Amino acid sequence: MQRNNCTACHLIDKRKYGPHFTEIAARYGGDAKAVATLAAKIKAGGSGVWGEDPMPPQPQVSDKDAQTMARLILALKP
Repeated sequence: MQRNNCTACHLIDKRKYGPHFTEIAARYGGDAKAVATLAAKIKAGGSGVWGEDPMPPQPQVSDKDAQTMARLILALKP
């Protein structure tokens, strides 16, 4: 996550520009499709889900790495 500069906008438990990782874990935890959903959001980017700040797409992130990131985020305790 550091290598892909995720922490420029996201922190573990404090808001910077985007939601913090524990907020994401709280919103998507328990959703059977959460890993696939978050991995797709990491790669495609998006806007409007967490406020006005857009998340730029990260197409350079491999599918495997995006899924790993999603699993790490979802493992956090909200």
